[in-house]
Amino acid sequence: MPDFAYTARSLAGELLQGTLSAGSQREALAALSAKDLFPVKVEPAKGSVVTNDGSIRVPSGKVTPVYNQLAALLRSGVPLLKSLAVVREQASHAGLAAVLDDLYSQVEQGASLAEAMARHPRAFGELAVSMVRAGGEGGFLEDSLDRVAAFTEQQAELRGKVIGALAYPMILSVIGVLVVTGLVVFAVPMVAEIFERMREKGELPWLTEALLAVSGFLGAWGVLILAALAAAAYGVSKWAATPRGRDTLDRLRIKAPLLGPIARSLAVARLCRVLGTLLKGGVPIVRALEISADSAGNRVLSRVVTDASDNIKSGESLAAPLGASGDFPRDVVEMIAVAEQSNSLEAVLEQVADSLERSTWRKIELAVRLIEPLMLVLLASAVLVVVIALLMPIVNAGSAL
Repeated sequence: MPDFAYTARSLAGELLQGTLSAGSQREALAALSAKDLFPVKVEPAKGSVVTNDGSIRVPSGKVTPVYNQLAALLRSGVPLLKSLAVVREQASHAGLAAVLDDLYSQVEQGASLAEAMARHPRAFGELAVSMVRAGGEGGFLEDSLDRVAAFTEQQAELRGKVIGALAYPMILSVIGVLVVTGLVVFAVPMVAEIFERMREKGELPWLTEALLAVSGFLGAWGVLILAALAAAAYGVSKWAATPRGRDTLDRLRIKAPLLGPIARSLAVARLCRVLGTLLKGGVPIVRALEISADSAGNRVLSRVVTDASDNIKSGESLAAPLGASGDFPRDVVEMIAVAEQSNSLEAVLEQVADSLERSTWRKIELAVRLIEPLMLVLLASAVLVVVIALLMPIVNAGSAL
């Protein structure tokens, strides 16, 4: 538990100072009162992390082993409270240790594990809380924890693959822009005076004239251009935070040529993965659809899933509103329709997610293989244009002599 430093007065009026361990500041105050001490000041001790209304954020990579460890301990017959104590002792992340302290305290006071986890939305997602609640109520808590851990690991692996694949092209593009801008802004002005006489005589090649003009423009207005770009980026970010902006950007994200189908496939795969995992974990379909809509990461698709949830409440099928929206791939809708008829929706949803992720990953790999040489060619071409523009006047002068 976190430590609290306190200053308090005894019944005799003596001022006392010290530290004590408690689950929260309120518990620390209660502990002091139980000792017949009147608190004057109670605050977290230096270096201690205190859980406060779910404000502690814990990376998913730190939380995933907790699910696996709890599932293994529970399956071995270890009681939940003892399992939490064991996992808490092994936690190396300060924030995670504080969160597990609070879980232990809440469960010890009679709360369920799901209720305790729900107090920390920045550590445990809604999917994990819902599956743990369903597992606790249905008597298969360890299986639910295993499924949450598997889902979290799969998502982290996919995210790592995508980021790793796009990292090299992004680095190439940044380096290319910096190199070309540095040449034009700093290198070209150093030799501009050499070409001034040729310019006066009208003997300067047009490519060199254009390069000198661009260099002069960037040198004179570069700072203002950067400021304008920064202001535009800030304005776009503020607009993107509005509901209308998010709707527009999410629509463009899945409808854009080339990259749109990839973004849509990843979003649909995540939706199917979340929904299938929740249904397999015993969560009712209406609640599962609500959680899936929130986890889609795209407002357009979230709205479609929300509408589908309303249809389910009315006794209709899931596939009909998905197909009518036009935002879900037709083959995915057809597989969902067949799965509903055969009562195997959760298994089919996971198969759809696997298939979409594999096909999307192949598309990403192919795109990266094409982008990498293209970026190299563009970078080399830009540098070559600058070099040719600088050498042409010198070659022409040499030929004239």
